[in-house]
Amino acid sequence: MTGVLFEDIFNVKDIDPDGKQFDRVSRLHCESESFKMDLVLDVNTWLYPMELQDKFRLVLALTLREDGYPDSGEYNSMDTPSRADSFEYVMYGKIYRIESENTKEPNKNKLSAYVSFGGLLMRIQGDPNNLHGFEADQNIYLLMKKLAF
Repeated sequence: MTGVLFEDIFNVKDIDPDGKQFDRVSRLHCESESFKMDLVLDVNTWLYPMELQDKFRLVLALTLREDGYPDSGEYNSMDTPSRADSFEYVMYGKIYRIESENTKEPNKNKLSAYVSFGGLLMRIQGDPNNLHGFEADQNIYLLMKKLAF
């Protein structure tokens, strides 16, 4: 899909392991199925409740437009259909840091991308090949939808 930086299915492995900091926000620790990426994600659980072992589809995209063309960064429900129509939870944020972690073992290097969605934070970490296209100061959309299993 054009305009999509990353997509995978994630499993919630832990919720608030360091204790609950805010009433309406939980920090999820997740692992992806296909690419074995680690995800730490703050979610407004008042709007979108999450539980241990929940599975969800996660898409990180540069635009909500299906054709992949850049959008204005402002949501207008009167516009043409968008990627957001297929998802239950959508956030807009900015990549504020990218770090690489080099190990002594070949092919075990990790890359981490940090994103702020208006104060709700995300870190996605894993094989640098899976985070190709991520750049600091880049605006992105996070789209989530729970999967029934």
